[in-house]
Amino acid sequence: MTISSDPVTLPSDLANHSVVTHHGQIEHGRDIMEERTNRSPILIFWESTKACPLACHHCRAEAISTAPAGELSTDEALAMIEEIAKFGTPSPILVLTGGDILMRSDLEEILTQSKRVGIKAALSPAISPLFNEERLTAVRNLGVKALSISLDGIGSTHDSIRGIGDHFEKTLDAMELAKRLGFSVQVNTTVMSRNVIELPEVAKALLDRGVAIWEIFFLISVGRGTEMLELKPQDAEDVARFLYDATGYGLTVRTVEGPMYRRVANELRGGEGEDKLLLPQGVLYGELNSRMKNLVGEASGDRHIPPAITRDGKGIIFISNTGDVFPSGFLPLSLGNIRDRSIVEIYQEDQLLKDIRSANFVGKCGGCSYSNWCGGSRARAYAATGDPLGDDPICGI
Repeated sequence: MTISSDPVTLPSDLANHSVVTHHGQIEHGRDIMEERTNRSPILIFWESTKACPLACHHCRAEAISTAPAGELSTDEALAMIEEIAKFGTPSPILVLTGGDILMRSDLEEILTQSKRVGIKAALSPAISPLFNEERLTAVRNLGVKALSISLDGIGSTHDSIRGIGDHFEKTLDAMELAKRLGFSVQVNTTVMSRNVIELPEVAKALLDRGVAIWEIFFLISVGRGTEMLELKPQDAEDVARFLYDATGYGLTVRTVEGPMYRRVANELRGGEGEDKLLLPQGVLYGELNSRMKNLVGEASGDRHIPPAITRDGKGIIFISNTGDVFPSGFLPLSLGNIRDRSIVEIYQEDQLLKDIRSANFVGKCGGCSYSNWCGGSRARAYAATGDPLGDDPICGI
């Protein structure tokens, strides 16, 4: 299962205004983001099916080999896309995930509908025998430009996490096939205690293959991920420092359930208008920094920070395989079902989403000067405290 918070490119109205270089641009970008995300999500993730040939240890979807009863039918999926179009222009990007989206036999029909109503679609497929040139060519011909592929370590580390032998090499081959067919490729990496030390090697694998977009998922204990350890606050801060360094090698870095990266990157860049809250460098950062330099040398490009200020329920919404709507795939609080209510109504009118978008948090997150720009992971807050507006325990400040 892979979920991306921003496949390859932001909509142009945000990308052109939200890059942070000085305080004025920070505020201008925030104003545009607030207006946009109160009206419409930037990204809608649809867990199209739970069927998947893999058995990834950290799978949030707890995917299975065959599709269960009750998943959205073709007609329901087409109607859902019609409703998404009612958000207006600029429209959300629809990210088709799973399970494995390629296990839906009606994928091409769904993509045809999406193209017809003007909804851009991106795919987050599993790397399996279904990920082949014939199927990808058909998808590309229907206007899909972006794919995200998961790479969670090097060699046996990746294979053990994905639950299948030789999957690492197949993933590298998949990256190259997708690029050859003209897709813009994003690589997703779930970072956890068992693979964090290999982040420099993963970065090098991307750079060697001309992949410029890297999305880091900070593990939350949901689904099969409950058996694995999340990062401690100091280690998470060290990873955020390392990711900021990685942008100096030409990588665009984004995070899922790690919004503190925006705080860390802004402070390292010397951003204005916020308290300085950085933790001191830890042992992990020193190791990651040293390994990266040994692998690819010193960074030669300008470092940059992520432009979009999104989080669970703010610019992001998730639709399950059965039509239930959640603030994100990692925050299991149902807001309703698209079989009963319009996705537009749910997103715009649900009180929890309004509170999340307004940064109406409690505790430390509520009083932090970064409460809006970071805001913490609402999914991790809920997993730790039972309150989606509570504190994110991965934050060490």
